[in-house]
Amino acid sequence: MRKKIGILGGTFDPPHIGHLIIANEVMHHENLDEIWFMPNQEPPHKIKSGSASNEDRLAMLRLAIKDKEGFHVQTIELDREGKSYTFDTMTILKEMHPEFEFHFIIGADMVEYLPKWYMIDELLQLVHFISVNRPNYSIDTSYPVQFVEVPDINISSKLIRGKLIKGETISFLVKEEVERYIKEKRLYES
Repeated sequence: MRKKIGILGGTFDPPHIGHLIIANEVMHHENLDEIWFMPNQEPPHKIKSGSASNEDRLAMLRLAIKDKEGFHVQTIELDREGKSYTFDTMTILKEMHPEFEFHFIIGADMVEYLPKWYMIDELLQLVHFISVNRPNYSIDTSYPVQFVEVPDINISSKLIRGKLIKGETISFLVKEEVERYIKEKRLYES
C-alpha cells in the first residue's frame, strides 16, 4: 500500500487554526497517512506582505503542529532560492519519494487559478488535487480536483496580522504556543 501524503503549502505568516482544521479534515476525509505543511519562499502569485522571517514562520509552524500525529513540516521550498513553482517542487519530491502518492491541498480561491499554474498539465501527472471550500469562491473547474467540505472558518494570516498591528487579541485564532511566540518575538507590531 502506497503512503498517501497531503501537501498543504502556504506562507503561514502566521500559521492559524484554519490551516490546522483544513489539514485535519482533509487527512481524515481522504484517509491520508500524513500532512506535510510546506511553507513557501516566494509564492509567484503573492507579494510578500508579512514581517516574519522564514525562521520565525518555520518556528511558528512547528509549534502549531507539534502535538498532532501525522503532521510534519517540509522545508523544500524554504531551502531553495527565488520563486517556488509547485511543479518544480513536486518533481523534486517525487524523485525523493517515488513510493509516495502526493495530494496537493488548495483552497477554492486557487481552483479558478489552476489554468494559470506553471506547467499545470505536467503537474497533474505528479499530484492529485484536493480543494477545500472557501467563502465566496466557486469550485467549478475542468481539472480533476477532489472536493472536501470543511467548516467555514474565515480566518486568514492577513486578518491576524491586522489585529496584531491594532493591538487586538488573537486568542483562539492561533494556537497558544504560536501566540506566545509572536508576543515574545514582537512580530507584526506596528
